[in-house]
Amino acid sequence: MANIYPFRAWRFSAQAGDMSELICPPYDIISEEQRKAYLARNPHNIIRLELPREGADPYAEAGKTVKEWCADGTLVRDTDAAFYVYDIVFEVNGEQKNITGLLVGCEVTPFSEGKVLPHEWTLSKAKTDRLNLMKATGFNFSDIYSLYQADTKAILDSAMAQEPLTDVVNEDGLRHRLWAITDPAVIGEIQRIFADVKLYIADGHHRYETAINYKNYRIENGIPVDGADRIMMMLVEMSHPGLVVFPTHRLIRDLESFDADAMLEACKADFDVECGLSLSEAQAQLDKAYADGKKAFVCYTGGETATLLTLKDIARMDTLLPAESAVSRQLDVNVLHTAILERILGIDKENMAQQINLTYTRVTDEAIDGVNSGTFQCAFLLNPTRVSEIQGVAAAGEKMPQKSTYFYPKLITGLTMNELD
Repeated sequence: MANIYPFRAWRFSAQAGDMSELICPPYDIISEEQRKAYLARNPHNIIRLELPREGADPYAEAGKTVKEWCADGTLVRDTDAAFYVYDIVFEVNGEQKNITGLLVGCEVTPFSEGKVLPHEWTLSKAKTDRLNLMKATGFNFSDIYSLYQADTKAILDSAMAQEPLTDVVNEDGLRHRLWAITDPAVIGEIQRIFADVKLYIADGHHRYETAINYKNYRIENGIPVDGADRIMMMLVEMSHPGLVVFPTHRLIRDLESFDADAMLEACKADFDVECGLSLSEAQAQLDKAYADGKKAFVCYTGGETATLLTLKDIARMDTLLPAESAVSRQLDVNVLHTAILERILGIDKENMAQQINLTYTRVTDEAIDGVNSGTFQCAFLLNPTRVSEIQGVAAAGEKMPQKSTYFYPKLITGLTMNELD
């Protein structure tokens, strides 16, 4: 199924500076203030290439900069093609965990071939930005995050028994380590394993679709495809104990004639509505609903209390989404979007895609504070999407709404870079 290849990564050399000053989180969660702070610490920070803002044409400036860095030794290309093992040590709710995966060059194929499968819809603006960057630089600087089902633990453990190429702790206290697998026999074994495996994109849909568009752009314009048929991808086994998925909460804003009481009254047709819960009680009830397999949300409209909404009968979704698969009909985000946002609040799919009346956040306190400040009219706090649901939706050839999942931790940018020329 999946065709994966070793690649010769470009990596920062010692002369570029301390590695902790050269890496950064994914570009799409970095504010302009943070971007400037990274560059103030070290002008070689990867953000200069990944999120260029300097010059009259920032993309062209990034293309010029990456060429200079490759020429002057700031970046050095590994001699041997390799599969890279990438491990992150992190903490969630006081518990230390780690997540380990395999960094590969993945063949860029359309979703219709069924080798690499998406699970979320994407936004066109982000894809245009990434395509312009690829055209100007001939690189991809950050990894797509995908899941697979296969037993590769022994191979990864063997690689991690060696000294890492990189061992760095970032500003948030997460430890990132990198190893290279260059043995042709081991590389061949890994490729044989993945020949029968499908890949499910967890994070990076925009970047993968951009890679498809970039490959097609080169073909259509008579430019040799070269390395543009492979994109850098981090592969994590679905059963890895370190997999963590956070929910992304929904915030409602700027709805004309919004009436919280009327909304909750309308919800009673399909939901059990439990009002007057403290925020801590509401969260505890939401956690319990998740453990019990129920479809529930916390609705917060301000003040000291919140409301728990629990779907009365999952069969109701068969009526509301008759054309969707069973797994899609039962997704928490689809229940919320279809039964409440669309039917009661009138926020249709186009509105959601353009984020006219909808904003997203992973942080519960941000949702609560946003409502109390008057920026938002109400917030819906969700439970996380299960990994099995992500696989089921992708396998059915369907997609979830945007921002249905938030895999944690985010992969750091700057450990490896993949040349497309």
